[in-house]
Amino acid sequence: MAKYLILYNREACVGAFACTAIAPKDWAYGKDEKADLKRATLNKSTGLWERVIDEEDLAGNQASAEACPVRAITIKKIADTSSKKRS
Repeated sequence: MAKYLILYNREACVGAFACTAIAPKDWAYGKDEKADLKRATLNKSTGLWERVIDEEDLAGNQASAEACPVRAITIKKIADTSSKKRS
């Protein structure tokens, strides 16, 4: 199964909340009127919030990234474990 990395630039967020409407399981309304990526970790070297997801969570998050008016959400494929090694 493939793994994906969500990169979220919270500083760029303008609070349109398209992500929370599309994928409420993964995105929440922040107290400061910016979106929060649930279960994410701040990468202090890049300033981006990061979270690894499985392929089953890709569609909603990809739609959220595409709907974001400031493109604050990026998703990158980081692994594909679907192929088995042959002996």
